[in-house]
Amino acid sequence: MSSTPAAFHDLMRRITAPIAGQPLDDTLQARLNQEAGPDSVLYQDVFAACRQGVADGWMCNREGAGIRYGRVIKPDSGLDGFSVDVVDMTSLAGPHHAHPQGEIDLIMPLDDTAQFDGHGAGWLVYGPGSAHRPTVTGGQALVLYLLPNGAIEFTAA
Repeated sequence: MSSTPAAFHDLMRRITAPIAGQPLDDTLQARLNQEAGPDSVLYQDVFAACRQGVADGWMCNREGAGIRYGRVIKPDSGLDGFSVDVVDMTSLAGPHHAHPQGEIDLIMPLDDTAQFDGHGAGWLVYGPGSAHRPTVTGGQALVLYLLPNGAIEFTAA
């Protein structure tokens, strides 16, 4: 599979178009896990594109406090206002932050036992006004974040 920034943008459209305007809540989390969960072609395509983007150096091209990260796509009207960030974390906690408009996470374990905030492979949705200290346990994982309008506020824990 080709993994270029332009191809990745097109791939993200396959996720954002069907969920545009939906509340970020448990219903959306269940829907994403049913329609685009770890056994789906879409999940596998995104996971492969992220692994290739990291290997090619255009994804997760910054590093701080043991986390490789990067904003892959700024808030984009072509993605219904979502921004896309990807992080590569191994058994550590990241900086505490709040999601003014919510956050949609796609968890892609590189080690079978890796979990993100207590969840294995699949989707995790945080509603508007939520906050957390993103934590990977049990190994290494890539986590893709969709943020409405790119809204994120780094805060004290």
